Amino acid sequence: MSRPPLEVADLIRSAGTAFLERNRHWLSWKHIKVLQAIRRCRTAALGGHLDQCTRCGHRAISYNSCRNRHCPKCQTAARERWIAARRAELLPTSYVHLVFTLPRELAPLALQNQKLVYDILFRASAETLLEVAADPRHLGAQIGFFSVLHTWNQKLDLHPHVHCVLPAGGLSPDRTRWIEPRYRFFLPVKVLSRVFRGKFVQALQSASREDRIRFQGSLASLAYPKTFAAWLRPLFRKDWVVYCKPPFGGPEHVLQYLGRYTHRVAISNHRLISFVGGKVTFRWRDSAQHNEQKLLTLSLDEFLRRFLLHVLPKGFVRIRHFGFLSSRRRATTLPLCFPLLAATPAAQPQISAPAPCDLWLCPQCAAPMRVIERFTAAEIQLRSPPVTVAA
Repeated sequence: MSRPPLEVADLIRSAGTAFLERNRHWLSWKHIKVLQAIRRCRTAALGGHLDQCTRCGHRAISYNSCRNRHCPKCQTAARERWIAARRAELLPTSYVHLVFTLPRELAPLALQNQKLVYDILFRASAETLLEVAADPRHLGAQIGFFSVLHTWNQKLDLHPHVHCVLPAGGLSPDRTRWIEPRYRFFLPVKVLSRVFRGKFVQALQSASREDRIRFQGSLASLAYPKTFAAWLRPLFRKDWVVYCKPPFGGPEHVLQYLGRYTHRVAISNHRLISFVGGKVTFRWRDSAQHNEQKLLTLSLDEFLRRFLLHVLPKGFVRIRHFGFLSSRRRATTLPLCFPLLAATPAAQPQISAPAPCDLWLCPQCAAPMRVIERFTAAEIQLRSPPVTVAA
């Protein structure tokens, strides 16, 4: 894919320190760290390496990546490593994709209590799937899956939800057979919605009683238990959104499918259209209008504010495994699944950090580029441009 003409890094550089001064009242150290990382990504400020083509001898300097998980340019290599590690865990059966979404009324609370609310979202959705799947009325099996947290919608507004991808079926309680789903959509969505709603609200109420929720600004009045209980009550009068797609594809299809969700950031550089007169225009998909492509224009400050809504707490794990794919059970339960599906697991690939030649081909002859020298940011400033070597 060609390099986009406009990048989030360009917008951050245009905003400069003036943006920090205007928004110092809400910016935190984690926001500033992300902005600095993206601004410096793949520039001389981070150092680099000299690459040489293995065929024609063409040389060029490549600058190092920031490796920040919120950077639109740094997720390709991480995604490929993660997908390669999952290859040996994919079962020879169809897969299901479910999405658990929080009501929009909870978005302000989630923003003030990110780690708490997102942890509850993971736990409530996972417990819902495990509980409903174990019920003999629905599936009666032990399932395994992974969940990925996304916090945005197409307009970059706060929209917390988790994507869950799982094999369409599960182990019988005695682990002697593989149970196929009896529903076209794997599990009944209405049942999932109601159980998920109950578990999430119960966890919020428990956190409130233990004084683990912060209430600031417009939510300050919710610090009173009765007020908070009254605020939660209307959430039981509406159905919570749980979306389930019909089972799809097999293992190889799943590998391609996973790449759309696992390491996605709030907005990719390829969605940016223009930056003119202090206004940012980007492309978004309107799901209410059959995914029609539309354009949205925001001021630079508003665009960066929305982008920074999705910076996660330090150390927060946004991809988690549950059921027979959880870290504690995977080694013992996953091998049981393959014989029941009349297959053997794929060989575990050797996972290593991709070399630059995996990510960049020679612009002259398309052969792999290899690193022949590494240098720091200071060394880049002192050296002259590399000399092209003729073939």
